[in-house]
Amino acid sequence: MTVPTAKPLAGKTALVSGAGQNIGRAVAHGMAADGAFVVVNGRSDATKLETVAQEIRDDGGQALAYLADVSEENAVMGMFDSLNAQIGGVDIVVSNAGLRRQTPIDEMTYAEWREILSVALDGAFLLARHAVPQMKSRGGGTFIGISGMSHHIGTKQRVHVGASKSGLEGFVRSLAMELAADNITANTISPGAIDTARGVAAGARPAGLAGKIPLGRSGTVEEIAAMARLLAGPQGGYITGQCIHINGGTYLGH
Repeated sequence: MTVPTAKPLAGKTALVSGAGQNIGRAVAHGMAADGAFVVVNGRSDATKLETVAQEIRDDGGQALAYLADVSEENAVMGMFDSLNAQIGGVDIVVSNAGLRRQTPIDEMTYAEWREILSVALDGAFLLARHAVPQMKSRGGGTFIGISGMSHHIGTKQRVHVGASKSGLEGFVRSLAMELAADNITANTISPGAIDTARGVAAGARPAGLAGKIPLGRSGTVEEIAAMARLLAGPQGGYITGQCIHINGGTYLGH
């Protein structure tokens, strides 16, 4: 029987993309609370990233902020080269960065389509591509993709988001099979309605949403972070190739 420890991720390094707010910020804090050195990654707001890193340090954890666009290969390559030189590489990657837009298909430009896919799907590939060699050299690792529920149920005006998240889940399933022999697990977490700050482009939160959720409420970012912590820790070591739904019963997989 595996006995839980107070700091199950002590000695590990975790990189969380899109960690300046919402789910990414909660995951970064959770990994740090479990003892990981956390790389707080984002692509545009260095001040916000440094604020999260400082919050972690103020709580007694270890963290650094790293500004890099995960959709740009040179930026990702440079980030991992720098992390390898500074802290010896990474053990855990949480590919959380993504963009939420609502645009009808007959108004959607190819540029907008490519932008959405470049962050959630290309970003996951680039993070895995440059993290996996470091994970192998460190004896194993964990890759977690943050997906979503809308593509499972079909959502109007979000065909690009749905395509990117569907692709992410397929990518991670294949990644899990390819890397299992290297002691690297790969899973996705699919959040439902989570209480987060929404950007203007994401549109307004649907009215009466809580009444449509069997548990009667939206989820919290900490509940998503708790699953990421489980998957990254020793008690999640036998879970791989899965998409884990956290949605209060809204989607049951049928």
